[in-house]
Amino acid sequence: MSDEVEPGFVRVRLDLSYDGSEFSGWAKQAGGRRTVQGEIEDALRVVTRSARPYELTVAGRTDAGVHARGQVAHVDLPGEVWEEQRGKLLKRLAGRLPRDVRIWSVAEAPSGFDARFSAIWRRYAYRVTDHPGGVDPLLRNHVLWHDWPLDVDAMNEAARGLLGEHDFAAYCKKREGATTIRTLQELSLVRGEDGVVTATVRADAFCHNMVRSLIGALLFVGDGHRGPEWPAKVLAAGVRDSAVHVVRPHGLTLEEVGYPADGLLAARSKEARNRRSLPVRGGCCG
Repeated sequence: MSDEVEPGFVRVRLDLSYDGSEFSGWAKQAGGRRTVQGEIEDALRVVTRSARPYELTVAGRTDAGVHARGQVAHVDLPGEVWEEQRGKLLKRLAGRLPRDVRIWSVAEAPSGFDARFSAIWRRYAYRVTDHPGGVDPLLRNHVLWHDWPLDVDAMNEAARGLLGEHDFAAYCKKREGATTIRTLQELSLVRGEDGVVTATVRADAFCHNMVRSLIGALLFVGDGHRGPEWPAKVLAAGVRDSAVHVVRPHGLTLEEVGYPADGLLAARSKEARNRRSLPVRGGCCG
């Protein structure tokens, strides 16, 4: 892959949000399942009156049922199409897209921008309530109900042991040829006045099921089934632990994606494509 845009094309950044409840995830799938990417690409093709599809590249490919408030994507459009549509594309897309996906901004991207590889962090929120009565019906598609009381202080203590650069193989669904080394920049939990506990999870990138597995481990600490040291021990072991549950997707929302200054976009994109490895710690001579 290259960050170079084909001659005659313009790279356009899209900022968008969606309710993932009725989607089979972001990415297009065989079999006609409804996806966010599929809906937006279809809408783009129709409003630009194009015979060919325009493929989107996204910052974070969310799973079925996961929501997004601050998702970012890019698409390369022919220059003449962009010139014709730039002033009216946003409103035309609003008229074509279904109500559970919205595009908020359509703008020509700076040189070197890649929605996926230029990103330096993604921030998710996972929301859960331990109210004995359950979840507010108006929030039922966005908040998990956990039917044990949660100790948020214990969960935060456990979370601190997971921060930094590690191999998160114990918290990821393995994908062939993909690294599970990530830098977890923030993991913290706060209980709001409404009783909903919001976990903020920020990393340079996430591997498959990582956020939902981390939350599953912290819930086990919060309800007293494990001590605060347990999630870090699972991490160090480097293998999936059957006690770590992947929590349901509907409590998870992609909140924001961070990018460097425009002049650093291309360098970041190149760096992100390199396969990562952990530095060798210590060492001994024999």
